[in-house]
Amino acid sequence: MACYEAGDDYGSFTYAGFQGLGLPEGGKEEPYIFHFPDGNASIARLLVRSLIPEAIPGSTMEDVVTAKADYSKLDEMGGATRIRLNSTVVHVQHTLAAKEVQVAYMRGGKRQTVTAKNCVLACYNGMIPYLCPELPEKQKEALSYLVKAPLVYTHVALRSWASFAKLNVHHIVASGGYHTYTALDFPVSLGQYRFPGNPEEPAVLFMLRTPCKPGLPQRDQNRAGRTELLQTPFSKFERNIRDQLGRMLGGAGFDPAKDIEGITVNRWAHSYAFTPNPLFDADWKEEEKPWVIGRKPFGRIAIANSNAGASAYTDVAIDQAWRAVRELSHR
Repeated sequence: MACYEAGDDYGSFTYAGFQGLGLPEGGKEEPYIFHFPDGNASIARLLVRSLIPEAIPGSTMEDVVTAKADYSKLDEMGGATRIRLNSTVVHVQHTLAAKEVQVAYMRGGKRQTVTAKNCVLACYNGMIPYLCPELPEKQKEALSYLVKAPLVYTHVALRSWASFAKLNVHHIVASGGYHTYTALDFPVSLGQYRFPGNPEEPAVLFMLRTPCKPGLPQRDQNRAGRTELLQTPFSKFERNIRDQLGRMLGGAGFDPAKDIEGITVNRWAHSYAFTPNPLFDADWKEEEKPWVIGRKPFGRIAIANSNAGASAYTDVAIDQAWRAVRELSHR
């Protein structure tokens, strides 16, 4: 069963039946249309540009979307800021005198180390007990509570989006479908990037799947969802995508065999940060919240990431990074 939303109000995410319940209307929020065409990637690119201007040409929000990055500038010897890619941290600990932090990481199959005055662990908080085993047990237990939710972000390249125009819909909610949410991206044009305004132009379709196992507590459902992602071949995704789009859009002339040009399935095993749910979680006092206990600074090590704020949004990640850096600067 699918819920089709008609009209061009790109800011609403409504479900079938609610308009007939006679519920009082809430405050009208601004439509969700202001974002970069590539999501948060442009925010990261802007941050890199501010730190290493030579790495990404340009100077505005508009030109960063199509700017070509020069990766050779990210990790230059003598640079004030160095960003080292393909380097997975495996161990973090204080030196014997506790005046520095030693970080071990893998790069090119080899273990390397770097020593610094301070360190911010802005990774998935649930991994920190394994990266930094010298943390207090209570803090490691709190960090381990923050189990992230898995998601599948599927993008389908369409020959055109004419079928959506004929149905006069922007997104489709299918609560029982393999992908529960299907939508054309919001019509964002920024700088040299222009959205396809003509229905006969190619477009990218977004489809969302939240793998889970109903009946289990939320954190266990997240773990079960990750297991599903490991066991599902691409062929199953493709078969379900073609079947679902054919049934949803076939009445408007959509033919999966002709109208699908490509499919990309992003299996996001550790995606959205843990967010408390009153159905499963306790009503903690502020100082007892797992993310508050988990983010406490430990010597010269501070902890950030959206996990540390128990909310999976960019502004929370930025706020937590600001807090972590201030904690170290105030030592």
